[in-house]
Amino acid sequence: MRQVIATSDGPKAIGPYSQAIRANGFVFVSGQVAIDPATQQVIDGDVAAQADRVLRNLAGILKAAGSDLEKVVRTTVFLKDMGDFAVVNQVYGKHFGEAPPARSTVEVARLPKDVLVEIDVIALA
Repeated sequence: MRQVIATSDGPKAIGPYSQAIRANGFVFVSGQVAIDPATQQVIDGDVAAQADRVLRNLAGILKAAGSDLEKVVRTTVFLKDMGDFAVVNQVYGKHFGEAPPARSTVEVARLPKDVLVEIDVIALA
């Protein structure tokens, strides 16, 4: 069974994709950027503020899918500048705590809306 997840607790999709898909006991959340769901605008702030907003967006979408950050098994972090790795790591650690998921982190040339960080996740439903 494949279920599309759509919630106002995360930003609306800015393209032809779903916020998340729930299928076969997993939730696949599309890459999230630092858009405030209330305004649908990129937030002001540095990479730490953006990473925090991204992780709160992911949490809201996961909640709508019947999951949460504690059930995340895999993430991919996309950074505009790998020099921001340590700062993003601190914010990331506050959201994932003692048993963080498996993760890849890559530097990319550009991200949607020229944000500094994007994260996607796979979680248990």
